[in-house]
Amino acid sequence: MNVLIVVGKLELGSIWRRALERQGAQVALVGSELDAIGKMAHQTFDIIVLDLVLDQGSAFAVSDYANYRHPKARVVFVTNTNFFSDGSIFQLCSNACAFVPIATPAEDLAAMVEHYAEPN
Repeated sequence: MNVLIVVGKLELGSIWRRALERQGAQVALVGSELDAIGKMAHQTFDIIVLDLVLDQGSAFAVSDYANYRHPKARVVFVTNTNFFSDGSIFQLCSNACAFVPIATPAEDLAAMVEHYAEPN
């Protein structure tokens, strides 16, 4: 399982990365739209953990690029807001498979990532 984590708070992303690596995942961690697109230009990812509110760039641009460059990759959106809590994120981003609070325990997030990364 090849995972890309895109989150503005790299210390939080590091916690998620360790939880995923314990499950045997190969994980890349970046903190901006530009870095995420750079990674996706040279590497294939099965699933992307994407902070909806990035400090640098747009999560929607990352999701759109992933949909174009890696159409089979799914996106687990994480957020610290209740914006899109109505589920509309799934209408806006066809590669979205989950939408969870940023405070979700790392082990739970890792289990969700493992589940959605499995081939259909």
